Amino acid sequence: MTLYTLENVRQRYGAREVLCVPSMTIDEGEVLALVGPSGAGKSTLLRLLAFLEAPTMGQVGLHLNGTRPVTFESATIDIRRQIAVSFQRPLLLSRSVRANVAYGLTLRGQKDDARVDAMLERLKLDHLADARPRTLSGGEIQRVSLARAMLLQPRVLLLDEPTANLDPHNITLIETFLQEQRRETGITLVIVTHNIYQARRLADRVALLYEGDLVEVAPKQIFFDTPADARTQAFVSGTLIY
Repeated sequence: MTLYTLENVRQRYGAREVLCVPSMTIDEGEVLALVGPSGAGKSTLLRLLAFLEAPTMGQVGLHLNGTRPVTFESATIDIRRQIAVSFQRPLLLSRSVRANVAYGLTLRGQKDDARVDAMLERLKLDHLADARPRTLSGGEIQRVSLARAMLLQPRVLLLDEPTANLDPHNITLIETFLQEQRRETGITLVIVTHNIYQARRLADRVALLYEGDLVEVAPKQIFFDTPADARTQAFVSGTLIY
């Protein structure tokens, strides 16, 4: 089932066009990896999918339960709460790890210590429950951000470089957690990554963005083995110069 549809989407900041997506869909329950060089428009596309920004032109539509597509203008707070985002440089509050993980529930007037404890344990953060953010490593901060997002049980999780500059141990922890959550909940994952090996491991489909343009979207085996566009071939082989 189609979850997102993008039609004639363009995003401009002033006179500069940073994203052009003529047409694209994202299916419910899939893992889509967004790859491409820095400045290609990947994070911009993620913000549009999160309804954090409205496109300058075109429409980003979210299809829930067979209804008409929800857009930036029509998305209610209840719909927006079904989308969670974990950013490349997460901002944590100056309070304990436990309080940071529970913060989303707190904002919604909810409390569930058992769920918080379970999430801390799954992401190997239980021994850091009382620690403050300033004492955490980069990998631990990313796991706190991920725990905070997943505790809200979203239908869509948007991840911006969730393992950038992390050590293999933290990368494995995060990737394993995401794979488990996908199997257990059927969540839709859209992952911005510079790591093509991560895209191979996690994604069902891969999309290449280059200089703001959507170049190609394909199942990962086709994307990596027999891409249709010469730019994709150059990117995969490491010969794309930018």
